[in-house]
Amino acid sequence: MQIQHVFFDLDHTLWDFEKNSDLTFEKIFLKYNIKIDIHAFLEVYKPINLNYWKLFRNEKVTKSELKYGRLKNTFDALNYTVSDDLIDLISVDYLDFLPHFNHLFPDAFQILDYLKNKYQLHIITNGFEETQAKKMESSKIAHYFDKVITSESVGVKKPNSKVFEFAFQITGANKDNSIMIGDSIEADIEGALNVGMKAIHCNFDQQKISNINFISITSLIGIKQYL
Repeated sequence: MQIQHVFFDLDHTLWDFEKNSDLTFEKIFLKYNIKIDIHAFLEVYKPINLNYWKLFRNEKVTKSELKYGRLKNTFDALNYTVSDDLIDLISVDYLDFLPHFNHLFPDAFQILDYLKNKYQLHIITNGFEETQAKKMESSKIAHYFDKVITSESVGVKKPNSKVFEFAFQITGANKDNSIMIGDSIEADIEGALNVGMKAIHCNFDQQKISNINFISITSLIGIKQYL
């Protein structure tokens, strides 16, 4: 069956999470006069954050544990003393400031313009519901998408098949006429393949991946080769 519905992940796929997150922390460090080199902080924070998100996807930590723990663990690793009250303030400000930075990956508008005339476009995201809509509005891409499915609205997270089945229900799509595009092999690609969808992996960092059984692209414009 011909593809009719294209589902995108948001963070790290269309919306340049790393660049926007870095800018958010720069703003927060200035606000609270935090005396740590921002590059040293980010070098420690990023792998800790990724690990917390993996635990969050697998229901091993709660949303509040993720928001607190990723900061607490980073400051501890850097031997920088920060009160729990300040961590809580930073955590709130981070989610408040983050959506107002609006950097997208190169060619995002070009590929969305190209796809919008041919397919129904949707978002499936594990990101926090209160920030994802703001990110899309700030970066001026909200109007491209018919439906936005958040893991919080479903009650489980990608790669859980219930997320994709819920997406089919509210969009009228099915596994045969849909494709998933995202950066996470575990959440986006394997999640989609496990329910019988096609998938395109966004490998913008050009990481070496062995034994792949899916399409992989190194830039958004590469989607044109397949859709």
